[in-house]
Amino acid sequence: MTAVERRHGRILLGLILAALAVAFASLFVGRYPITPGTMVRVLAARGAEMVYGALARIQPDGALTEFAARLVPAATWEETVETVVFSIRLPRVLLALSIGAGLSISGAAFQGMFQNPLVSPDLLGVTAGAGLGAAIGILLGGSTVAIQLAALLCGIGAVALTYVMSRIYRTTPTLMLVLSGIVVGSICNALLSLAKYLADPHDELPTIVFWLMGSLATVTRDDALHAIPPILGGITVLLLLRWRINLLSMGDDEARALGVNPDRLKTVLIVASTLVTAAGVSVSGIIGWVGLVIPHIGRMLVGPDHRILLPVSLALGGIYLTLIDDLARASTEVEIPLGILTAIVGAPFFAYMLRRTRGGWG
Repeated sequence: MTAVERRHGRILLGLILAALAVAFASLFVGRYPITPGTMVRVLAARGAEMVYGALARIQPDGALTEFAARLVPAATWEETVETVVFSIRLPRVLLALSIGAGLSISGAAFQGMFQNPLVSPDLLGVTAGAGLGAAIGILLGGSTVAIQLAALLCGIGAVALTYVMSRIYRTTPTLMLVLSGIVVGSICNALLSLAKYLADPHDELPTIVFWLMGSLATVTRDDALHAIPPILGGITVLLLLRWRINLLSMGDDEARALGVNPDRLKTVLIVASTLVTAAGVSVSGIIGWVGLVIPHIGRMLVGPDHRILLPVSLALGGIYLTLIDDLARASTEVEIPLGILTAIVGAPFFAYMLRRTRGGWG
C-alpha cells in the first residue's frame, strides 16, 4: 500500500467516524430535551431488545437467550422519550444520512460517466419527473404514501423516457442522453407549472410549493423503511462498479479496448443512480446542489480516482445533509426548507471552488 493510499484510507475512516458522530449528535437537536445519558440508555435498551427478540426466535429456551434477556435494562425514562427518539428523530437522521449519501455518490458517478464536473443527479430528468408525480398525487388528493409512490414512479419513468429517446442504432451516445434529459426535464417542468396553475390556491398549491422546496419535517418511521432500502441497494451497485467508472471517464473507445461494454455499464449506472435519487426525492422533496457540490469537495480531498472518490463522497454527503437538516430544525422557530438552505450554502461554495480550481476537477 502506497503512502497516498494510506492517506486516502485515513481520510475515509475519519469521514465515516465523523458521520457517526454527527448522526448521534443530531439526535439531540429538537425542542424536547434529552440528556446524553438517557439517549445512550434508550438506544442500548432498544438494541438489547432486538438481540433478545432475534435469539428468542432462534433458540427460545437457550442460555444465550436468557443472558440477553438480563441485558435488557428497565425503563427509567418517560414513554415520550422513546416516541421522540424512535418515531421522529432517528428516522429523520437516518433519512438525512441516506439521502445526502445517495445524492452525493450519484452525482460523483454521473460526473465520471459523462466526463463533466458540472453534472448532477437530476441531469436526466429524475427530479423534474418526481416533482410532477408529487404534484399529480396532491391534485388527486392522495395520501402521503400515494404521493411518495407517484413521485418515485414518475421520477423513474422520466429517466426511462430519456433513455429510450437517446437510443440510436442500439447505442446510447452521451450527447443524446444529455439532450434527451433536457427535453424530458423541460416537459415535466411545463406540466408541473400547469399542475400548479390548476391547483387550489388555498390548499393544494401551498402543498405543492412546500414539497418542491424539500424538507424532512414530516417524515416518519414508515418513510424511512420505504426509502432507505432502495437507496442502499443503488449505493451498493455504484460502490461495486466504482473502479469501472474510471474506465468510462477515459472515453468509450478506451473502455471498449479494456474489455468493458460502455453502453451496458452506463445503463446499470443510470438505473442505480435513478433508483437512489428517486427514492430519496420521493420522501424529501427536491433538494438541490448536494450531488453537484459534494463530489467536488471529495476531489479536493482524494483526487479524481472513483475507487476512493465514491466512498468519500458518500460519507461527505451524509454529513453535509445531516448538518443542513440540523440547521433547518434549530435556526428559526419555523423550519426552513432544505432546498433553500442547500442552495444558500452550496451555490456560493461552488462558486468559490470554481474560482479556486479555475474550472478544473481538483
